[in-house]
Amino acid sequence: MAYPEKLQKIIDLFEVLPEEEKRETLIAYADQAAAQAPKDGETFALEDVRKDEECTDTVGVFLAVDADRKVKFRISLGPQVQTLTRAMTAILCKGFDGASIDEVMDVPADFVPRIVGAQLVRQRSQTVYYILTRMKSACKVWLNRERAKGNAEG
Repeated sequence: MAYPEKLQKIIDLFEVLPEEEKRETLIAYADQAAAQAPKDGETFALEDVRKDEECTDTVGVFLAVDADRKVKFRISLGPQVQTLTRAMTAILCKGFDGASIDEVMDVPADFVPRIVGAQLVRQRSQTVYYILTRMKSACKVWLNRERAKGNAEG
């Protein structure tokens, strides 16, 4: 499976790191999560802000799709969101930036253990996949809306 180019570079980085450096790098990414929040003046094709049972706080997923069907995600996180979720937020926003909506939909979740390590995946399985699931859900809603528009116009 070919991953979007930016995500592949992040996977490659994590795969060569020893466990301790992997954890430090995850914390560094978590510290960058706030920079992934929506900025003033940005507009989005889809906004999904909610608190799910499997997350400790409210998470907002904001999806912009350009004319070439390339995506840009912004994510807002409540203050109680865990460090690993914050790290995955920054990783996925950066990794998916400029990817096509179809690439995002086709990405299997098998890269997650390559980034966070198998032990953390076992301990925090819901946490590590949560943001990826929300991003894919946003893409699916957008695709369904586009299909509905096409059917209405056709």
